[in-house]
Amino acid sequence: MIGMKPGPESIGIVAVSRNCNGVAARACGLVSLEPMKVAEILKDRPSWYRDCRCLDILNVIPTGNGGTIELIYLQTYAPTTLAPARDFWTLRYTTSLEDGSLVICERSLTSNTGGPVGPPATSSVRAKMLPSGFLIRPCEGGGSIIHIVDHIDLDACSVPEVLRPLYESSKILAQKMTMAAFRYIRQIAQETSGEIQYAGGRQPAVLRAFSQRLCRGFNNAVSGFIDDGWTIMGSDGVDDVTIAVNSSPSKFLDAQYNTLSILPTFGGVLCARASMLLQDVCPALLVRFLREHRSEWADYGVDAYSSASLKASPYAVPCARPGVFPSSQVILPLAQTVEHEEFLEVVRLEGHAFSPEDIALSRDMYLLQLCSGVEENATGACAQLVFAHIDESFGDDAPLLPSGFSVIPLEPKSDSPSAARTLDLASTLEARTGGTRLAGEVEGRSYNHRSVLTIAFQFAFENHYRENVAAMARQYVRSIVGSVQRVAMAIAPSRLCSQLTPKSFPGSPEAVTLARWICRSYKYGF
Repeated sequence: MIGMKPGPESIGIVAVSRNCNGVAARACGLVSLEPMKVAEILKDRPSWYRDCRCLDILNVIPTGNGGTIELIYLQTYAPTTLAPARDFWTLRYTTSLEDGSLVICERSLTSNTGGPVGPPATSSVRAKMLPSGFLIRPCEGGGSIIHIVDHIDLDACSVPEVLRPLYESSKILAQKMTMAAFRYIRQIAQETSGEIQYAGGRQPAVLRAFSQRLCRGFNNAVSGFIDDGWTIMGSDGVDDVTIAVNSSPSKFLDAQYNTLSILPTFGGVLCARASMLLQDVCPALLVRFLREHRSEWADYGVDAYSSASLKASPYAVPCARPGVFPSSQVILPLAQTVEHEEFLEVVRLEGHAFSPEDIALSRDMYLLQLCSGVEENATGACAQLVFAHIDESFGDDAPLLPSGFSVIPLEPKSDSPSAARTLDLASTLEARTGGTRLAGEVEGRSYNHRSVLTIAFQFAFENHYRENVAAMARQYVRSIVGSVQRVAMAIAPSRLCSQLTPKSFPGSPEAVTLARWICRSYKYGF
């Protein structure tokens, strides 16, 4: 097969459709797991598809040939605060072939197919899964060859026109669903074989669970589902930041975090969220800057408040004082995926106190942080930075209340006559330092598309401090929006900059920013 690379795990080709109904992607790859294990992983979609909120199997019907037909309800998170979530009502058929291959086929039930369309969702838009699935073929000597086809219609017409690229991009589907499945299977295969060693003595399953909990917590905050207990607070007259409150966090938080909810003064969890459009800002570059320069946007007093809420005597800092002197950070690597597209780390924020009333700020604080989509060649890919405060013990069941940033590119739908574009991944997996590349295509060094940035910050609060914390959270997110806008202006290319800047940049955001400023100084001189 063109592009296939020999070896225990490899991804041969990924094709991204450009002119089909809905969005579609297909891929083929080789992994060192047996077909039954691969099928088990692929059918457990929430374990590898980070945008999957729930997958409920409502009925299972055995077939005469030893297969099964399953009736499934699937709901995904909203990608931004500006659009609702999506859900699917599907049939999934699983069977085996004479040569030992396994087939998993799935498609939506609609009125056109003659089946029941399912109950209407209260906070989602019904999307369609067009014929999709997996073909898993056994290899001689062990392992499996996997073929994946994903084809869905997300009803892009139901969202504002400026956001439709989120629902019309096959490239986003390939990154978030098709490639995510392959990467997760490769990760499990290498963990099973003992090829991956993690620092700190933690088991791989524990670290994967941390990553999943961070993503799910952040996605829950962004989506704010009513059935999870979220309600919207009244605004202060400006609608740039939305404040949502959840007084029953036991419905969505980890059970370990519920120790706070038994306190008589515990009021719940408050989330301040906002979305904004960015022009000509590469998602990977922006998130790398936010990760490496936390002091440029974060407030140490707010961090101290969030950290105090995890202590035995929570809310030692009843309301954060803005403008506290910024702290330095030390990033401690914890784990990374096989292809380095995602990594988990602990961030230590060094404490300081300049007066007796600042004694709560004198201790070091710790964050568990997940970063993805920031590799050097990730131009045009989704990028995310999610973190949660942890205490010094950092147990496997540590409570997490995630906050962070998500940046998704809004690439316009192509009207090109070509039916598909192919991502050749064979050469990138052997010595991988970055993301995938389109075969035969040279990515532009300047990023000339819009992106949507979603910000969500969560805070626990006491009953009598609810309004204070809401005001603090609203002010804090607004200050972050202002900081991000300044950073975006600094790293976005100008017309003259694109002519004067060298064709390739060093990897660090500081180098890129410095080069931009030098080019702009020439412009002002002219």
